[in-house]
Amino acid sequence: MTVIVILALVALFVGLRLYSVLGERTGHEQQPILKPVDREAQVEPRVSQPSPPAATPADAGDMAFVPTAGPGVRAILAADPSFDVARFLEGAKAAYRLILESFWKGDLQALRSHVDDHVYETFASAVEQRDKDGLKLDNRLVAIDQAVISEALVEKSVAILTVRFEADIAAVTRNSDGQVVAGSMSDAVQTRDLWTFRRDTSSRDPNWLLIETDEEE
Repeated sequence: MTVIVILALVALFVGLRLYSVLGERTGHEQQPILKPVDREAQVEPRVSQPSPPAATPADAGDMAFVPTAGPGVRAILAADPSFDVARFLEGAKAAYRLILESFWKGDLQALRSHVDDHVYETFASAVEQRDKDGLKLDNRLVAIDQAVISEALVEKSVAILTVRFEADIAAVTRNSDGQVVAGSMSDAVQTRDLWTFRRDTSSRDPNWLLIETDEEE
């Protein structure tokens, strides 16, 4: 009887030792093998709401002016509910192209109705001096990269908007013999201009006049 009890105790002792050894992780166990992705498996598509199209100056006025010009733009809208930012910018870009090309050609008559007296006199003086020097501009507006309203305000019924234009211009100056004395038609230069337009919101005339031009520093 005593022998049986001793053997039973020995068996229990050995079992406890095996559990203590096998039950511990040694750090050398084999890592689980990751099953490669089955590319042929069908995955149920994830349904999501389509993202709204990104706003652009052509379809959303909020993208067409800098934040600081927002209060002024809203003031113009209050004074003239028919004012449309996108339409105004399209017209501003058309005026930018027409006025520049007319000035380069020396065609003052073509730009006369788009500018006020002060700007007209400035352009006229530059064209007159150019003619005296026997120079001609052979410039080309390659592209208008951006047109953004940078300032806006209303003074009584007069709306004033400043537009920042970023454009690529190829500029060449020729002498009376047609020889190039400055510039290159093959290298367009990026310019940043600030043009200010004015319109009386109480007037039925929808046209804006260019009242000032400047270069952004």
